[in-house]
Order: sequence, then C-alpha cells, then structure tokens
Amino acid sequence: MPSQKNAVHFGAGNIGRGFIGPLLVQSGYHVTFADVQDEVIDALNKKDTYTVHILDQEKTKEEIGNVSGVKSTDDDAIDAIAEADIVTTSVGPEILKRIAPAIAKGISKRREQKKGDLNVIACENMVGATSGLKEEIEKALEGKHEDLKYIKEHVGFPDCEVDRIVPPFESEDKLEVGVEDFYEWVVDKTKVKGDLSGVKGMSLKENLSPFLERKLFTLNCGHAMLAFLGFVKGYKTINEAIEDEEIKKITRGALEESGAALIKKHEFDEKEHKEYIEKTMTRYANPNIHDELPRVSRKPLRKLGENERLTGPTKMCKEYGLPRDNLLKGIAAAFYFDVKDDEESAELQKMLKEKGLEATLEETTGFKKGDEEYETVLKNYEDLKKWRK
Repeated sequence: MPSQKNAVHFGAGNIGRGFIGPLLVQSGYHVTFADVQDEVIDALNKKDTYTVHILDQEKTKEEIGNVSGVKSTDDDAIDAIAEADIVTTSVGPEILKRIAPAIAKGISKRREQKKGDLNVIACENMVGATSGLKEEIEKALEGKHEDLKYIKEHVGFPDCEVDRIVPPFESEDKLEVGVEDFYEWVVDKTKVKGDLSGVKGMSLKENLSPFLERKLFTLNCGHAMLAFLGFVKGYKTINEAIEDEEIKKITRGALEESGAALIKKHEFDEKEHKEYIEKTMTRYANPNIHDELPRVSRKPLRKLGENERLTGPTKMCKEYGLPRDNLLKGIAAAFYFDVKDDEESAELQKMLKEKGLEATLEETTGFKKGDEEYETVLKNYEDLKKWRK
C-alpha cells in the first residue's frame, strides 16, 4: 500500500476548513491544521471530522475526515512540516511573516532528515503571496547556507489564485463551515517541485498572471463595488445590494469595463469572459450566502491601493483608451465607508477629516489633480450624497 501523504495547512478558519483543507483530504492527504486557536485545534483532535455545507440552490453536505490540529507556535507544527508533502496557508496576507519562522524551522528539519521535495503555497487573497512568504522564510534562514541550498533544490514556492466565497457561518458546532459550490485554485506550474497533478481541484498553469488579474478585477472588483455602493445606500448585505437595480447596473457596468481591458491585455475569449461575468453576478446573488457589507468592505485603504481591485482595472482601462465611468463610481463610494471597529475605515475617515477629500484621494489611489479620474471621483462623491439614508 502507498504511504499516507501529509499536508500542513496554516489557518484553521473558514477558508482553510471549507476550501483548501477539504480538497487536500479528498486528494488522499492527512491534513494537519496549524492555528493559534486552542478551541479549534482541540475540537479537530477530538472529532477528527467536520461538516462542510455547500450553500448552493440545493444545499448539500460533505463530511471531511482524516484531519488533526497543532498549535502553529508549538514544536508540533515544525515536526508536521518535516513530515509533509505540501504546506498551504490561508491566514491573511499580513500574518504570513509571523508563520514564516515556523515553516523555516520545519524546512531545516527536513533537510537534516534528508527528506525530498516540498511545495509551499500561500492561498491568500493577494497577488504574489507565496513569493512574499518565500522571502520571509529565507530571511529567517539567513546565513544558514545548507538550508538555503536545500530550498533551492527541493522546495517549490508556486504563487496561486484562489476563488471561493466563504461567508461567516452560524452553527453550534464550531468546526462546521459553509461555502459556495463554485471554486477555483490555479497554481503556477513553473514553480512546482515534483508532481502536484494528483491534487483535486488544483489547476496547474504555465502563466498565472492572467488568472490573478481576472479574479482580482472581476470577482473582487464586483464585490467591492456592491459593498461600497450598498453601504452608501444603507444596505446590510451583498444580497440586499444586488437586488437594488441601480447598484446592480453600475456593478455590472464596472465588470464589463474591467472585462474589456482584461480581454485586450490577456486576449481572453470575449464570449467566455462575458459568461465569466454572468457567473460572477449569479454568485453574488446566491440567496443562501448572507455576506455582510462591513465584512466585504473592510480594509478600504488596501482596496483603494494603486493596483488593487478598483484602481487597478481603472488604470488598465485608461491604458487601452476604454471607458471606466462605473469603476470610478465605486471608488467614490469607498470614501463613505465608515465602520468604527475597522482600523483602516477609521484611518480613512480621519484622513478625510484632517486633509479633505482631494488630498486623501490622491494619497490613497495615486490619482493626481487634473487627471480625468481624479476630477470624476470628486464629482461622483458629491453625486452620491443624494443616496445617503
């Protein structure tokens, strides 16, 4: 019989338990979740199984077994990495540098034990997340030439694109999680060490960039449009926002604008990309997923960043001489996002109060005074005042 394949997944939250973890289990791996939450780790070790609810039109369930948990700060996590065939993460981009030292120690132990190839994949909502994690791991191993040589020869760090809506899910069982039926996991084939073709749901591609931009400038872009515009009108969830015909029309228009630029740049098939947009709009309207706008809108400063989900496609449209009117309405709406328990929202509102909209717009988006985009956002911001409830 073949020996048991092992995976370590950092992050036992909803994405880990509802998306990446199940795919690895279904591919024949024992999955060890590494997390800082004692309650979740204890539950995983006690039960060894949990339920994933597929929140499609016809609700179904999947039982996920062959799992365990370790504290990510304990030596058990290092030992698990030493025995793993693959290490994945879904901890949030800002946490990657915190887990890098543990992964570095695990890799060092692998080298000492003369273990073979390992792939480390950061499944985060961020372009180049794995590459960034690799840099942090190599920093942690600075001066350890044997370990760095081992990494070069035996450890793959492929970037990836992940796409699945995993909303907050209420259940008496803390391990249960709800996810939409649709998912996509595209991995950079050129950076893989060994063979990952047996991982269910993983699509290995030679060129990852088109898929990263397609997801960021479509799914994430539309999500942000609905969330920020919906917040201005006083809605509570994505479902409520997309039922508003005015918001729906603007959001669809934004995706058509970004889509036109993506088709130009990456030579996507026009018919297929229009179908991708329609599928995305259908996903937003899923009645079984109740995603609250403050969650989707959180961290507005990052979302307004120069190459992010709203400004990125806007600049791409400008580059190709294409319309971007609807995208600019979404950017204007973002400046109304005001939720006290979101640090970036509080910082954004502080900037607006102290510096005014013009300076804040320039600082957050990179649009300069005199730019068409700059002037249009200012006008849209004023126009949106009539939406306020």
